[in-house]
Amino acid sequence: MAIKSTIFRATLSISDLDRGYYAEHNLTLARHPSETDERMMVRILAFALDADERLLFGRGISSDDEPALWLKDDTGRILKWIEVGLPDERLLRRAAGRADEVIVLAYGGRTVDIWWQKDLATLSKLNNLKVLSIAQEDSRALAALAERNMLLTCTIQDGQIWFSAGETTLAIVLRPVFPG
Repeated sequence: MAIKSTIFRATLSISDLDRGYYAEHNLTLARHPSETDERMMVRILAFALDADERLLFGRGISSDDEPALWLKDDTGRILKWIEVGLPDERLLRRAAGRADEVIVLAYGGRTVDIWWQKDLATLSKLNNLKVLSIAQEDSRALAALAERNMLLTCTIQDGQIWFSAGETTLAIVLRPVFPG
């Protein structure tokens, strides 16, 4: 018998002063048995960074034809295709052909730079690709906040990101990988 996904619920309050976006989102995430708390929490951070009423989670790591998150307009056109982790170069090329903008929120410490250098020649040709890297200590600290029911707050101001749960507040640093 297959192991089922674990359901997590998060109430995420976002104050993005840079974009003038203020909202509370009630999120339900199905965490695949092979997905880590770190990946799931980076998905939530990715949601907060590009939050919109129409931003949706994809079906997850078990699906190759959907991103971690995507934003579509009313006609079904993909405005943003958002991946987390270190996605395959072919997936990103295919996404770049389907979406107006492709965003990768990479994590994994030094492996991010190794991943990028391996596919630099091909991926750097994609005009609509943006790659950001979260420091390993920050992604691990996010993972420590994971609970089945979460009350989260994300504040973004002047490019600074503060992510909170209960008494814990993290200052998240994102490093631009591409364009650099």
